Amino acid sequence: MKNFKLTNVMLLALVVLVSSCSSDDLDDTPKSSALTLDINGLDNLGSDYLYEGWIIVNGAPVSTGTFSVDDNHTLSQSSFTLDAEVLESASDFVLTIEPNPDPSDAPADTKIFIGSFDGNSASLTTGTVAPSFDAITGKYIIATPTGTGAEEEKYSGVWFLDNSSGSPVAGLELPALEAGWKYEGWVVIDGVPLSTGTFTSVDTADDASPFSGSNPGPNYPGEDFLVNAPDGVTFPTDVRGKVAVISIEPYPDNSAAPFTLKPLFGMIPTDAMGVQEIGDYVTESFPTGTVSR
Repeated sequence: MKNFKLTNVMLLALVVLVSSCSSDDLDDTPKSSALTLDINGLDNLGSDYLYEGWIIVNGAPVSTGTFSVDDNHTLSQSSFTLDAEVLESASDFVLTIEPNPDPSDAPADTKIFIGSFDGNSASLTTGTVAPSFDAITGKYIIATPTGTGAEEEKYSGVWFLDNSSGSPVAGLELPALEAGWKYEGWVVIDGVPLSTGTFTSVDTADDASPFSGSNPGPNYPGEDFLVNAPDGVTFPTDVRGKVAVISIEPYPDNSAAPFTLKPLFGMIPTDAMGVQEIGDYVTESFPTGTVSR
């Protein structure tokens, strides 16, 4: 009889112990949580590149997943499931542009967004592209120094310099870019964007001159549109009344059009003579966003 009573007491104690444990206590499955992106203004990267998000946990990057963007700037995926404990430990969020396929499991240099978590959200900025765009200016001249001097070539070139003092100086005031980015000049002619070349320095020649003539050009970014005209455009041309752009491009870059980051943008006057100014376009062209967890 004593043994029977003892067994019953032990069973009763076991039942009480089990019932006092919650299902969470017994379930050791890792908990998950969602990271949600609310981003506007990103460009379609084509098939060779993808955007990739990263959270910084104890100083180390952890991928949150990749996504693409269509021509309407819509993200293919905006919510990503992550380990809840890891996500809660994140201090920052970073968005990069990565090759597709990607041979590396580390973030690329082309970091377009960064944001520090304040509670469960982070406001994203382009601070990883350049320190600041608060003080930028742009000036250019219309000239064709690499041409023959023929009258029909007169208005077929743009050079980002200022020669109003009689001697040329840099026409652009732009911040130094972080690794993974380059500036690129453009003139949009009849809907066709024509590159004037990529550059990182405003007071040296840019990286290429595919349309210029055989004479030497100024030691500043710019281009004459005289040879190798693409389909839909005839050279020489008249750039007056067209659009001038300075963009910031991911490097390497597979697109023949300006990237979404356009710090300087403006119409070239139809009666342009002498030094012209190009307007600040940072607010209108730079993407914005937040991330929440």
